[in-house]
Amino acid sequence: MSSTTTSPSLDLDGLRQRNVPQNAKTNSQAREAVRGLNAEEMLSDKTPREQRTFGRTPDGIVFTVPQTHDMVSQLLSPTQPKNLSDLLVVATLGLHILALYALPQSLRRPVFAMVYLLWRAAYNAGIGYLLHIQSNHKRLVMWAKKWRLFTNPDKELNPRPWLYKFTKRELETKIPKDYRFEDAPIEYNTWLIFRRIVDLILMCDFVSYCLFAVACGGRPEHELAFVTTCRWAIGLGLVGFNLWVKLDAHRVVKDYAWYWGDFFYLVDQELTFDGVFEMAPHPMYSVGYAGYYGISLMAASYKVLFISIVAHAAQFAFLVWVENPHIEKTYNALPSRKQPHSESDIQVPEDHHPGGPSDSPVPSLASTSQPSPVHNLLGFSNIDCYRVTDTSVILLQAYLFTLTIITPDDTFYQLLFVLNAFVWRLWYSIGVGYVLNRQSVKKKWTRHFLKFGESTEEAWRQWKGMYHLTMSMTYASFIAASWKLYTPPADWSQDMALLKHVMGAALVSLHVWTSVSIYQSLGEFGWFYGDFFFDHASKLTYGGIHRFLNNPERVLGLAGLWAAVLFTGSSAIFATALSSHVLSLAFIQFVERPHMQKLYGQSLRRDSGLVKSLKRSLPPALRQWQGSMDKMFGETVDFVEEFVDAARPKIAAGVSILVKDSTSLFKQPARISITRLEPDLAGYDPKDYSLEVVTSANGTPNSFHYGSSIRVKWTAPLNHSKRDWVGLYRAADNASREATRVSSAGRWVPTNREQYESLTADRGNVSYDERVSGSTRKDGESQDFMSGIAEFSGDKLWWTTGVFEFRYHHNGKHNVMAISRPFEIRIDKFDEEDVEVDSNGLIKGAVEEALLPLVRDCFDRNPDIAPSTVWESYGKLVERDGKYSKRVVYAVTQMFGIEFAPEVVQADGSVKNLAWRICNAKQVLAPYSMASSRGRNTPTNSKFEE
Repeated sequence: MSSTTTSPSLDLDGLRQRNVPQNAKTNSQAREAVRGLNAEEMLSDKTPREQRTFGRTPDGIVFTVPQTHDMVSQLLSPTQPKNLSDLLVVATLGLHILALYALPQSLRRPVFAMVYLLWRAAYNAGIGYLLHIQSNHKRLVMWAKKWRLFTNPDKELNPRPWLYKFTKRELETKIPKDYRFEDAPIEYNTWLIFRRIVDLILMCDFVSYCLFAVACGGRPEHELAFVTTCRWAIGLGLVGFNLWVKLDAHRVVKDYAWYWGDFFYLVDQELTFDGVFEMAPHPMYSVGYAGYYGISLMAASYKVLFISIVAHAAQFAFLVWVENPHIEKTYNALPSRKQPHSESDIQVPEDHHPGGPSDSPVPSLASTSQPSPVHNLLGFSNIDCYRVTDTSVILLQAYLFTLTIITPDDTFYQLLFVLNAFVWRLWYSIGVGYVLNRQSVKKKWTRHFLKFGESTEEAWRQWKGMYHLTMSMTYASFIAASWKLYTPPADWSQDMALLKHVMGAALVSLHVWTSVSIYQSLGEFGWFYGDFFFDHASKLTYGGIHRFLNNPERVLGLAGLWAAVLFTGSSAIFATALSSHVLSLAFIQFVERPHMQKLYGQSLRRDSGLVKSLKRSLPPALRQWQGSMDKMFGETVDFVEEFVDAARPKIAAGVSILVKDSTSLFKQPARISITRLEPDLAGYDPKDYSLEVVTSANGTPNSFHYGSSIRVKWTAPLNHSKRDWVGLYRAADNASREATRVSSAGRWVPTNREQYESLTADRGNVSYDERVSGSTRKDGESQDFMSGIAEFSGDKLWWTTGVFEFRYHHNGKHNVMAISRPFEIRIDKFDEEDVEVDSNGLIKGAVEEALLPLVRDCFDRNPDIAPSTVWESYGKLVERDGKYSKRVVYAVTQMFGIEFAPEVVQADGSVKNLAWRICNAKQVLAPYSMASSRGRNTPTNSKFEE
């Protein structure tokens, strides 16, 4: 790929030969240039060590990424250059080791437990916070600019030239090739400084953990030599496996991802995520902590085990709250919306009849290939007590657990509860399996409902209700039986009671995580076997947990059953867990597998990612033996399947459960924080400050439409603080006019730019510090003053109706210097009597006309998501971020008096569909309206505030 074909305006030859960074005009141009350069290097004859890597900054600077080395090599390898920061890290590690031997025996454990927890907090909380603010606000780079850390004192003013020279010497010593401190982008230099902090924290974290294990380690009394040998062998095996995971992960992601480089700059290239990345999700944080449990096993210490669990849990929290949001934002960008050129480009569902009869103007959310995506069944947030399925599940479980508590724990009741759990498992695996099999072969379940004139969607709802009730009661009955047979240990130190409970808790956590991961991968459709009921395109993809395991529920999804065996130590629970596991495997083999083969055929994957990795690691002789075993097992399975097919005509069973659906909304409580007065007000007179709301589009400064942007003009004395800010509040939320005691919740704009280290803070700062002559003042004074304009829109608005006010605050604190006149944010009611009907006697056109500007305001008038016409679809961001649909729902409730769930707005996908739904809802609710005509105002008290 030549430079001319990649980016004509970039001197890519200069970048290749002289390592001179190049400025691209746009981010897309920089992305294409980096991708092309890295592809050239991958296709060249160079060895991996000789190949260069190219990256780009958020500003579009394309540069050569110098080669760096892993943490251990650069610190301990004698072949790598050393600098002062390396000596500091090594000296710190040495002090830790010396402290272990210097401290008395009684202090070693508590001291090193505290030291390790401090370093772990520095890792997960400290580094996590730095990465969070860098990801969202680029604050680390802003700090480097603010402190002029990389400003050459020979060219520009630098108040700390000694720090510049020291930093330059330190970094250039570590990277002798392809790197010049002065030429490297500030993002890359900031990342190099961040790396040194990470090196210190991570090395001290690991060393302090090992020292704590040494302090706690020992051989238990009366332990057999065989047990000791097995314990150390397994522990060393886990540590060796941990080492392989880390090395293989570093082979794939290299230093760039190891040190979170994509928080600072981006490298666009194709990576092959093989090896350990095919075995488990996020291997460095999941199986990459196996060594901690190996060390715990070698130390034979519950203290080490518990602190390992705490560290592992903290690492998962780091993954969920820091890394995953950044990965989602960086690598899972939403596709650009295809802009239709005419209404003919819009595909309208078959049952949409814009000019049809008035009794069916509403579009259906379901189709023959896909069920309705709203009103889901699983999850605490989806519990709806208006729905008979949810009510039945809650009442039956309450009934079951009440009986579990009030009945005596004698042999009769224990046997009764075990039999109850076994019967539910039989129905869950065999009964439900038979229903699914008949649905797969003959569509028997769907045919039953079609016979009575009902739809496929109704059959799907009834099936979901039956399956959900069965699944809930199966696990509830097993938990109840386990509770009946559980006896707390009298001595937790005997018979490995504590270890059993710890392992049981780990298995329960694994079961829950697996179930959540399966649901996230399959969604409501896949969880309830939707492809047994709906005919859709046979396209099979392996994502989420299914990228690593074909059937994760085969083993991991039943881990909680074996946790109960460890908790209870009961042979009855063991038999129930074993039979449950066997029945689940039979369900997968004889119900799921035949249907998947029929539906997806050759696209069905034979080996999962984990199996492929294990097979590649086997010696050739074992691979051949494994292939023979697979062939024998396959022939056995085929024989059993033929036998079952011959016996199927003799099996007859049927079951039906009626359910009803409705909607429910949940409110979120507001959080209030209390702030303090700032005493630093000397020399500032509130009379010199003012706020004036700029006239709205309808010509009045005291009334604004819901969602429209609001501008406020401020004035302040010439010496006002550059960190002053203006906040938007409800007029009734602050009793004091001297200080604001309610959090702004992000609804604020600074008076001056670049005073707050946040990318979102300056949004809305239209103008600032414009000097105005005192001759224009109307208060009798003659001094000049400063003026500016702040604009509030999007997330800086209150997405509700009411009376609001602006408050001008001093010096980054909450002391109030000025308050604007109160103004109203309103939503005009839709009056059916004042609109014209179309030729069919419908008001749909008027509803569309009123709804379009409202929806556009709710979508911040963002061209990527806001529709320009009633038939144009919403942007994909509306589906990902629920705040937009919540805004629309609240507005529709206030304007039309109709309540919808936010998922309905997302599913409709356009103003036209939503208008049809509103018309239909008003027509249905008209007989129950309190209004004088045509159900204009359906009473409601619900609110949809963000």
